[in-house]
Parts: sequence; C-alpha cells; structure tokens
Amino acid sequence: MSDLPKRIRILEEGPREGFQIEKGPIPTSRKIDLINSLSETGLEQIQVTSFVSPTAVPQMADAEELVKGFTRKPGVRYTGLWLNDKGLERAIATGKLDIRGSLSLTTSEKFLLRNQRRTHAQNVEAVRGMIAMFKHYNVEVNRASIMAVFGCNFEGDIPTSKVIDIAQQLFDLAEEGGCKIKTLSLADTMAWATPGSIRRVVGAVREKFPEVELSLHLHDTRGMGIANAYAGMEMGVAIFDAAVAGLGGCPFASHKGASGNVCTEDLVFMCDEMGIETGIDLEKLIESALLAEEVVGHPLPGSVKMGGSLAKLRKKVAEEAGKTV
Repeated sequence: MSDLPKRIRILEEGPREGFQIEKGPIPTSRKIDLINSLSETGLEQIQVTSFVSPTAVPQMADAEELVKGFTRKPGVRYTGLWLNDKGLERAIATGKLDIRGSLSLTTSEKFLLRNQRRTHAQNVEAVRGMIAMFKHYNVEVNRASIMAVFGCNFEGDIPTSKVIDIAQQLFDLAEEGGCKIKTLSLADTMAWATPGSIRRVVGAVREKFPEVELSLHLHDTRGMGIANAYAGMEMGVAIFDAAVAGLGGCPFASHKGASGNVCTEDLVFMCDEMGIETGIDLEKLIESALLAEEVVGHPLPGSVKMGGSLAKLRKKVAEEAGKTV
C-alpha cells in the first residue's frame, strides 16, 4: 500500500505520557494551563492524566484535582489512563472524562512485570476482569492495544508472529466478553521501530485482520518517530498518538536518551506540507509546545516549536516582497 491518507487523527497524550516521567514536582495549575492551551488547537482528543499508584508514578498523584480544574471545550474528548479496576473507578468518579473501554496485552513478559507487575497469564485474567468491569458500568469497548510491538529493551526483537498471536488473543478475549474490537493500536513502547519494521508488522497485521482499523503509538528515542509515522501512513494508518513538544516517555523502559512520543507539532507540520488534513492549527500548537517547555522547566526535543512553520515564513516573505514592489 502506498496511497497516503487524506486526513489523519492525532490523539494528544502529552499531559499524561509527558508528565509521568518528569522527576521534579509540577504544580497542578501548570498542568491545567497546558491542557487548556491544547484545547484551543483543534485537537479532537487529549489524554489528561493517569489513575495509577502515586507511589509508582508520583506525577500522577493529583489526577482528581487536575481533572476537576481544567476547562472542557465542546468537541474535544478528554480521556484518562488506568491499568486496573480501581483506576477505572477513579476515572469514572470524576464525572468529567470521556470514558471509553480499551483492552491491552504486551508482547514482552519481562517488560510487563516491570510495568504492571504481572505475568502474561495474570494480564489475560486482568483483561477478563476489565471487560466485566466495563460491562458493569456500561462502558463501550471497541479498542485494543498491544505494547512493545516492535522490540523490547529486556527481550530484544519481537517476532511478527508473536504480535499476530497476541492480537488474536485480544480479539478472542473481546469476543468471549461480548465486545467487538474496531481499532487496534500498535505501540512502539521502547522505540525499536524503524520504517522497515513498521511496514512489515503493519502489513502482517492488516493482512491477518483486514477489517480492523490500525493506530500507531510511536516513541522517538532514536529519532525515528516522524519517519515511522510516515511509513505508517504509507501503509494506510490514519490514527496516531503524539505528545506536544515531544514530551514524555515510559518510566519503566530503562532508556538513557530522550524517550518521548512522536512530537505532535512536528507531525502536524509534516502533514500540512504534504496536504494531509489534521484539523489542527499549527501556530496555536506551537504556542502550546513552548508552554509545555516552560512548564517542565527544561528543553524538550520537538523541532518545529523552535524552527516555526513554513506557512508563517512564506507569509512574511510575501509581505516583504509586496513592500518592495
């Protein structure tokens, strides 16, 4: 497949994926400032926090306070992350988030033990329990995700056949629980993906499960984020997770370098220049990226927030040319 999509959807994860790895305390009010700023950019969905143990992820200790404080903008979905029943109950109890069920398995048991302190078998049972919980609260489940799809810092390369097997297990669990998975997210949790492996794995998954819409969650540890996103688009993928300014990373992945998600404004810039619609105002997004850098108090890896958009430069050049005529 080589036809690029005419439009892509970007799911913003900066406030959750981004802040979870920061070591210094970040005031809740500043996190709220960033969420409110992102709400004005045209993003359709923003993941704002995690309902996880504050002992494991200290930056998420203010989840309820944060959700209470931000301003919902009509047309924007605001989501949270949880890993168990207790987390889901906390998210629902806020009364403010868009609660949508998602099932998740991991290809790497070693990473799973570090990330969630579960074996694969325990995780399968946890998914069954989560389906029951979703049913109890009348939460629709139509999405699933697989973590560590392209490789693992603790287990090495992940065979494509294992990804297919895990995907089949997810679909079987969903069917067993009376759910139908419409979207499957493939997560490059530890940034092992390259354009070649994106094409290989996405191609294999699409061939095996042609009726399922695919989404990519890409990390940029080795500078492959944008290249991998483009490779995904070449394979027809039109949904991408991203993090403003390149915020974030997984605190359990043992990275030495930057480990944030593919940068939202860099992805939007590339799409703008290729005529692929995102519905996002790049200039406003750049403002949010600069704010994100201010909030965390250190440089962030995004490039376009520093270089600016070409549209702005083109306008400036045209205006200057008009003055000299």
